[in-house]
Amino acid sequence: MIAAFLQSSLIRLIPVGMVVIALQRTILVDVKVAGVVIQIVLALVAAAGASGGSEKGAVAGFVLGLMYDLVEGTPLGSSAIAFMLGGVVAGLLALIAADPQWWLKAIFVGLGAMTGEAALPVVRLFIGEENPWPADMAKVVGVVAAAAAVMSPLLVPLSRWCLKIRGPNWVAPAEQPTV
Repeated sequence: MIAAFLQSSLIRLIPVGMVVIALQRTILVDVKVAGVVIQIVLALVAAAGASGGSEKGAVAGFVLGLMYDLVEGTPLGSSAIAFMLGGVVAGLLALIAADPQWWLKAIFVGLGAMTGEAALPVVRLFIGEENPWPADMAKVVGVVAAAAAVMSPLLVPLSRWCLKIRGPNWVAPAEQPTV
């Protein structure tokens, strides 16, 4: 059991998640775009989904969401469900293209982050939180999605390394015999 954990992708994802959550809680609290705090943890989850598929996005979303809940003091699993949904959506969107370009992955990351951010108030409403909807929900979701898309060229390679995702190998086409 210990050997399986040491060989899994969680051995890389957890320390990187700790650093990203620390950045989220310290530096990015003061850096606001249009009055909205940028969600780098959710952007990393969406990047994991866009680069590794819906299963890897779900794993990253669940693990990083639980870590985020432990740090924030929110009910355990509330962010994990929303983050997992964001990772799954980004992974399902990545099925559109076999090997998407960087700008297409940025769109997938933005849409995954948009889904995760929009799902947070819904999940918190189900667990009984009073008034979980921000007054400017459309602006919050839009800024989080745009920021995730902008950060995706940095977060996609990081998520590929964390989850041990190998890129597709290019194979030269077979030479055609001359007629």
